[in-house]
Amino acid sequence: MAETHLLLDPVFKQHLTGNGHPERPDRYDAVTKALEATGLAKRLPAVPLRTASREELALCHTGPYLDTVYREIGALEKLGGGVVRDLSTGDTVVSPRSLEVARTAAGSILNAVDLVVTRKAKNAFCAVRPPGHHATPNRGMGFCVFNNVAVAARYAQKKHGLGRVMIADWDVHHGNGTQDVFYTDGSVFFFSTHQSPWYPGTGHPAETGEGKGEGRILNCPFAAGAGAAEIMGAFRERLMVAMKQFKPDLVILSAGFDSREGDPLGRFRLTDSDFAELTKLALDIADTHCGGRLVSVLEGGYSLTGLASAVASHVGALAKG
Repeated sequence: MAETHLLLDPVFKQHLTGNGHPERPDRYDAVTKALEATGLAKRLPAVPLRTASREELALCHTGPYLDTVYREIGALEKLGGGVVRDLSTGDTVVSPRSLEVARTAAGSILNAVDLVVTRKAKNAFCAVRPPGHHATPNRGMGFCVFNNVAVAARYAQKKHGLGRVMIADWDVHHGNGTQDVFYTDGSVFFFSTHQSPWYPGTGHPAETGEGKGEGRILNCPFAAGAGAAEIMGAFRERLMVAMKQFKPDLVILSAGFDSREGDPLGRFRLTDSDFAELTKLALDIADTHCGGRLVSVLEGGYSLTGLASAVASHVGALAKG
């Protein structure tokens, strides 16, 4: 019987961001220790690693942007050591191994897609760094280099011939990069709950897509202090209703846990049990429309204790199905 698969590997600690940076390697350790403490890390099968090819990354990113990333991180590789610098495109710190790690994150998620789509895995959780949902086609920003979930959606369509993919993003910050990739597309439905006003300043309800993508972007911004009533309400009353018409072939989650109460970079009030309930709602959508096929990808979450307990709750709900 297919089980939940986990993408965990210490390679994701090799993306260095410097002292005091919130998106730090300790996040990976916190997630891993939490999943080990629950027994899930040992019990659940592993997603194997691989690096994404440039052609796979180009499913969502422009050639000039990829040139910039390869060139700038390549220069750091020659320096070696623990040197860190910002990408020239925005607020994303990189270090000598960041290209290798980011390509491994994106590529290994594609392995998770393969496992789930071919039903060798029930679903999957990918504990990767760096995160991805702020990366636009031509810009790395917001701690993100490559847009992991966007590349995964495009890959699922190209490799497996899937027609429609749903991406739900419950990170406290709006996934502007994912929205940009699919704004005029129509075959990918992007749904986001996020704090507003907040970084990066996008995600207004009026942003609904254009052309073929009209109506396939659904933004649900909420003020600081929002919690289960608002966010789960949006999932139940907006997303689940929309999916009755859209009928996705695959569900992908941008699972950001900075929407948990106590996170230093957010002001939402979700609890660990709320994340379990949100996971069940996402599983309900997947069970109803696509045979349970769901891939969850780590985005934010910057309180180490909060991230750890929220991820354990999320993966526990995925494993129960």
